[in-house]
Amino acid sequence: MYSTFLEALTTRTDSSSFRVAERIGAVLFITVLTAVAAQISIPLPFTPVPFTFQPMVVLVGAAALGSRLGLASQVLYLALGVAGLPVFAASPMLPQGAARLLGPTGGYLMAYPFAAFLTGWLAERGFDRRYVSALLAMLCGLVVIFTGGVAWLMIGAARLNLSAALTAGFYPFVIPDFVKLLFASGVMPTLWRIIGRAQRRG
Repeated sequence: MYSTFLEALTTRTDSSSFRVAERIGAVLFITVLTAVAAQISIPLPFTPVPFTFQPMVVLVGAAALGSRLGLASQVLYLALGVAGLPVFAASPMLPQGAARLLGPTGGYLMAYPFAAFLTGWLAERGFDRRYVSALLAMLCGLVVIFTGGVAWLMIGAARLNLSAALTAGFYPFVIPDFVKLLFASGVMPTLWRIIGRAQRRG
């Protein structure tokens, strides 16, 4: 199994307590980035699901952190949201807080930890070191997010049929999210090349 990008950054540190602190800091950083990405949301008139940049942050963050820490960053994000902190995207229908998970976007939110775990698990096996494999790893995570979102639109508060759920939660987003994925997939291979050059010089 390959090391994650975070592990590669922290292996030079002799103090185990300092490494733990670095990992906690990295998890908090991705959690905060997820919350910030949620604030960049574009409501669409034909669906209750807004367009946000959260999925890309979730997937790139998970690739950098690995499976367990990636999952932890998203569990923490959801916990902060459930506690009432304004970390979820703005919504004209639902306030911040636990009720958001029961709303139309709840399936996407609840899928974030699982998507992060899967993408991080693939990154731990070296998928994040080449562009094509990084794209595949993040695409797998995106499938998890869409599956959770569409499934919740069907069985949750919206109670849509499959066709309506796909129209509201998949068709408007799949192409934009895939385009974002094409750019996001280059992040980790680029970072690995940078750290590789720095280590050779060191």
